Amino acid sequence: MQVRTTDYTIRTATTADLDGARAVMLDTVYRDFGTGYVPRWHGDIIDLGGAYVTPARHTLLVAVDGRDGEVVATGALDSRGPAHPPNPAHVAEKYPSGVTAQLRRVYVRPEHRRRGLARRLVDELLAFAAADGGYRAVYLHTDPAVTGAEPFWRSLAKVVHDEREDAGGGQGIVHFDVPMP
Repeated sequence: MQVRTTDYTIRTATTADLDGARAVMLDTVYRDFGTGYVPRWHGDIIDLGGAYVTPARHTLLVAVDGRDGEVVATGALDSRGPAHPPNPAHVAEKYPSGVTAQLRRVYVRPEHRRRGLARRLVDELLAFAAADGGYRAVYLHTDPAVTGAEPFWRSLAKVVHDEREDAGGGQGIVHFDVPMP
């Protein structure tokens, strides 16, 4: 799969793209999330090939800047539903592994944001999930503390479950059910 525009190419990652994709992801967890690398949350970032490239029902997409060939955005999909814990039991039950496609690592470098890259990556990931034929749902969760993330995902979501509402407010995780094409 490859989508080309005048400025960016969105394509399935190759082994040559993995270092660039990893850099985008690690920069994001340090800069935007403020957590830094936490192995239990970000272990897939270190082994992108094993997490997204090798498994048949998983994929990793990259957006490459046409001017210099740099990987500037990423998006991944796998067949692992949300685990309980740390997610609420009702969320894990609604989105079981194997039949749930989970969107992951949709990150865009700050200087390349507001150009439609995340939306284009998600469109291609949803098309991948639909073509697989075995997924019943597409799911993701996001941290609403990350600037712009929650409004972006709300613009695409079919169902939203806001854990902040259940917990009486404060920072939490927002879960989204995204419709397949």
